[in-house]
Amino acid sequence: MNNRNIRIKDIALKAEVSTGTVDRVLHNRGKVSEKVKERILQIIEESNYEPNLMARALGANKTYQIAALIPDYTVDSYWKAPKSGIEKAEKDLRQYGIAVKQFVFNPYDVNSYIEKASELTTFEPDGILLSPIFYRETLPFFQKWSRDKIPFIVFNTQITEFGALSYIGQDSYQSGMLGAKLLHYGQPEPCSILIAHIDEEISNAAHLIKKESGFRYYFAQVDPDNQYKIIRVELNRADPKAFSKKLDDLIDSTPDLKHIFVTTSKAYDIADYLEKRNATKIKIVGYDLIPKNLDYLNSGFISFLINQNPKGQGYFGISLLVDFLVFKKNIPALKFLPLDIVTKENLNYYVDEEDFVGQLAD
Repeated sequence: MNNRNIRIKDIALKAEVSTGTVDRVLHNRGKVSEKVKERILQIIEESNYEPNLMARALGANKTYQIAALIPDYTVDSYWKAPKSGIEKAEKDLRQYGIAVKQFVFNPYDVNSYIEKASELTTFEPDGILLSPIFYRETLPFFQKWSRDKIPFIVFNTQITEFGALSYIGQDSYQSGMLGAKLLHYGQPEPCSILIAHIDEEISNAAHLIKKESGFRYYFAQVDPDNQYKIIRVELNRADPKAFSKKLDDLIDSTPDLKHIFVTTSKAYDIADYLEKRNATKIKIVGYDLIPKNLDYLNSGFISFLINQNPKGQGYFGISLLVDFLVFKKNIPALKFLPLDIVTKENLNYYVDEEDFVGQLAD
């Protein structure tokens, strides 16, 4: 039989049983004699029959409730893209019986995160998508969801404990190595290089620790004699004067500082500082195509941006949950998205991320 066209009715005719009997065997429910069951299973195996999961999903009455725990983009504009991806996926896949409820927290307030994660847990969804930016506070929720057998997918920040269904996003370690390589190519002569973490508690941000580790590993390989001096700083924008003074002190005490690697989407804050100081000889590599970063990329104060496709992270998170919940598919434990190097010269090809998400989804 041609497995493209075979139906339950065809199997029933060949096995000389009713379609209801075939259905009971397929779903392992009800009573069917062993002899009949073996005959039906043999026909199924010979015909390579696959159930039409899409048609079944379209005809089902169940609505799968998916909860998305995401940061508030009005507080940090980076998170507007993942939210957009989540909403696009819900729109594209709504016909298969899904509904997405967003639980939005302040990315700079751990108590807000705990509160919204608790609300989500009380909601008792069928599946969860989240960006677990607070490592320590996330683990108890992972433990509970795993115990309650609620599948969850993480994006942007990878946490391996308690068995997330999948991780979607960049390989943080490799992205750190990529940032280091970009700086090294632009600076063959030894100099001082600054790693800048902005508005983050690094000990609680697993993805930033991995970025810094990858960055340092690259230079450890190419510079075993430690001729390049790697400096690390944690900056907080809550006090603009303290922010600027810390950078003033670093630059004044490090005359050979040539490059700054910003591990978050806040490269524009360093660029703004350098512009005001007229420090045009210090180059920046940062992350993410948010408007303020693009302005400084165009003006030359940012040399490179590494695009992590945050919209795709949100889109694929919902898409994979639908594959798992609705279509009963096995999904990959890791879905690393490409790390694209964006410059002033190729920026226009990346501005429309609607197309970029579509290309990745094909």
